[in-house]
Amino acid sequence: MRSFLQTLLLSLTLACSIFVAPAARAANLATVPIGRNDLGWWHLRFIQSLGQAKIHHDARIIWLGDSITQYWQRMGTLRYDNILPVWNEYYAPFDALDFGFVGDTTASLIWRLDHGQVDGLHPRLAIILIGANNLGRVHWDAAMTIPGIETVVSLTHQKLPESHILLLGVLPSIRSAWVDQQTAIINAALAAAYAQSPIVTFVNVGPALLRDGKPDPALYVDPKMIPPEPALHPDASGMARIAAFIQPEVKRYAE
Repeated sequence: MRSFLQTLLLSLTLACSIFVAPAARAANLATVPIGRNDLGWWHLRFIQSLGQAKIHHDARIIWLGDSITQYWQRMGTLRYDNILPVWNEYYAPFDALDFGFVGDTTASLIWRLDHGQVDGLHPRLAIILIGANNLGRVHWDAAMTIPGIETVVSLTHQKLPESHILLLGVLPSIRSAWVDQQTAIINAALAAAYAQSPIVTFVNVGPALLRDGKPDPALYVDPKMIPPEPALHPDASGMARIAAFIQPEVKRYAE
């Protein structure tokens, strides 16, 4: 009887494990490669980025990120949204490459790195600014996003072992209290994780965009749009502040 009960208990344990294990092993989507090739413009931009990497194989700086990074190339007709001159002042002298993609999360940047976006490049400095979209439509919290950003950093180092990595904190935005909370948690965790790293320098550039301790809407493009949208993308003045804020690190590692 005892043997029967032991056998039954073992069978039940194994049966339960069959149903529980898949959930326990569920992947953190923020850490896995997820391409967006179903979007024609995204696929085209990725293909173009591979060509840019071949042409500018001596680039001393590369930027990796989302729409905020892509905004470096914005040529607006209004003073606040004409951001390219800031890029030309701070990064064109380094033959820098801008690999920012609108809407990308950590997962899509991981996909790009996995699929050769930086292959053949040997920059002195790789600047990473990613994570804002994790807190957007996909609603991946800090617990998911921190490992996602760490995966981006690890993969970047794997692909560019001779490059120093300048990791920027998730920028302050005016979206929701939840986003503010998650942003603070993410940046604190990243600051601690890379505090002693000889390979990665973490910089929280948020203070450059604050006024009286809060994000200054005057430094963002979105509130000036018609209709206005929540502040997320720094305007020309905001981007200039970011560039000036990190300039000491850029000069230290890229010159």
